[in-house]
Amino acid sequence: MAETRRELRDRYTALVPQLDKVAAAFDLPPPPFAPIDSDYLTEWPERVAWQKNHHSASDDSPDFPCPGVARQHVGRFPGIFRGRSGVARWEGLALPLPWLLPILCCCPDICSTLVTGQGGGGDVDGKPAPRWLRREIEPRHFRNVGDVVREYRLAIGLNQAAVASAMGVTQQFLSQVETGVRNPDVEHRQSLASVLGIPLEELGMAGVQRRRSVSVAAPAAVVASRGRWRVQRHWLNRHRAQLGRLAAQWYPSEDRVPRTSLIAAGGWVPTRPVDLHSVRLRLREGPQSVQLAGTEAQTLAVRPLRTADTTFDSYSAAVKHLDPPRLFESRPSYRFLAGSIAAGVLDFGLASYFDKLDVSEALAHEMAAACMERWPDHVSELEGRLPFRELVGDPFDPARRAVIPAITTLTIRLRRYPAEPSFLLHWRDPARVATAAGVYDVIPAGEFQPSSVALWDRRNDFSLWRNMVREFAEELLGLPEHDGSRSAAIDYERWPLYQRLSAAREEGKLRAHILGFGVDALTLAATILTVVVIDDDVFDEVFGSTVQFNDEGEVVAVEGGRAADGVPFTAAAIQRLLENEPVAAPGAACLALAWQHRDSLIS
Repeated sequence: MAETRRELRDRYTALVPQLDKVAAAFDLPPPPFAPIDSDYLTEWPERVAWQKNHHSASDDSPDFPCPGVARQHVGRFPGIFRGRSGVARWEGLALPLPWLLPILCCCPDICSTLVTGQGGGGDVDGKPAPRWLRREIEPRHFRNVGDVVREYRLAIGLNQAAVASAMGVTQQFLSQVETGVRNPDVEHRQSLASVLGIPLEELGMAGVQRRRSVSVAAPAAVVASRGRWRVQRHWLNRHRAQLGRLAAQWYPSEDRVPRTSLIAAGGWVPTRPVDLHSVRLRLREGPQSVQLAGTEAQTLAVRPLRTADTTFDSYSAAVKHLDPPRLFESRPSYRFLAGSIAAGVLDFGLASYFDKLDVSEALAHEMAAACMERWPDHVSELEGRLPFRELVGDPFDPARRAVIPAITTLTIRLRRYPAEPSFLLHWRDPARVATAAGVYDVIPAGEFQPSSVALWDRRNDFSLWRNMVREFAEELLGLPEHDGSRSAAIDYERWPLYQRLSAAREEGKLRAHILGFGVDALTLAATILTVVVIDDDVFDEVFGSTVQFNDEGEVVAVEGGRAADGVPFTAAAIQRLLENEPVAAPGAACLALAWQHRDSLIS
């Protein structure tokens, strides 16, 4: 083994000239490689500087010191696993994580050596070459797109720093693209297209294209208004966690759920978990008035120009035309009217999903726009700059706006002793979802709504448990969403998945509780917080084949484990998520409250 490592080290030394070019192009600190048994693993001095330059994890997070883009993608390479001190270990060598994607993107010959040990076929250390890596580095030939990028950016009227921040890259990177020094890869071209509204064909890419957000003859004011809005929205999606913590400071400290950016009114969070079936739901199907709809003059700043003289009518209309995610439709939803978890009764009416989005995402966008140019030292600096938030006022008043809750469920797998319990974690893809995008969340989570627009589904689906089972089917098993294409209501009692999970509840092998009810401080979007604890044998039987990718993002695990393995339900894991990772406020609240009540939940 020592001889093999020496040979590997000599081979990589011969590649230093090419690695130096990568270092210059990506502004990376040398050296790129070291044997695993070297002192290099103990510390990487430049780690903190890299983090600060690339908006990645905090300085006290040694397990995830790589930039956000590397942290997001490194787990997709089965032969590489995360190590301490910012190092990915691969086949007897240590590779600093920030070097991983640059090398994969622009050094096919180096990657060929990594895969085969000799630039061709063969094995490394007697193991078959990981062919999956080869497919990631197929060379692509693109024309220089710098002029196109610069033209669109200047038409919008934004500087390089603002656009780079929205993309999650450095200003130097964007400058090099515009001057032709750097040729962006596919991922960066897609990001440029999304942030600046550039048709993909103008960036040398083919395939299914989004609609053109601005016609060729659109007035300059329209182009600039839409461009600023789009950049602000992408910046919002990259900074939701930080903005949520700031927004929580806007409200009294006694309203905040500890360790999260969720806020709750009195009686909304019980002193202990409440059995799911002990809370009674009542539905009022008659019309319900609303005082605010997101169309007020105070939202004009977050509704871009539709024509030279008029803005979009609503925030959802702007999203639909300028930045539509894959899942984006307005469906009937249940609107919270009154009640509390502590009282054991919740009253609901009817509304539509866009009623929620028009207010919640407008509130989030308003705060992002206020913080984008300069992050405030204290939330008091935002007073007078958030007119719509000030207009909304009491965040808990269900008569003021349409409070349409989602149901967020923490799924805990109660493993056989002595293994630790684990929970499932989900990454919400900004390209697929309109709310809580670009953050982690517990799973499943979905809007509390009928399964279709059919009148018979309003009553048939008016159940927390039935909604939760539908989300389990869609997000964990990858089954198609109930979309109203059938001509009859769902027969839950004859649905095998519903039968099995309900039977497990009767047998005491599955426990479902309500942890509370709260609203995200950033968006004021409401959520019913629930937890489901499942015995290991039932989980293996029903969810052992949990999908990794679903319609809303990716189910993640640690150290290359399966999606069904989840994340350990331990103090260290929860602390790390709550303090160092972007987690949606409802998911963070589920984790914090479940850990607080862990003895009663998993005893």
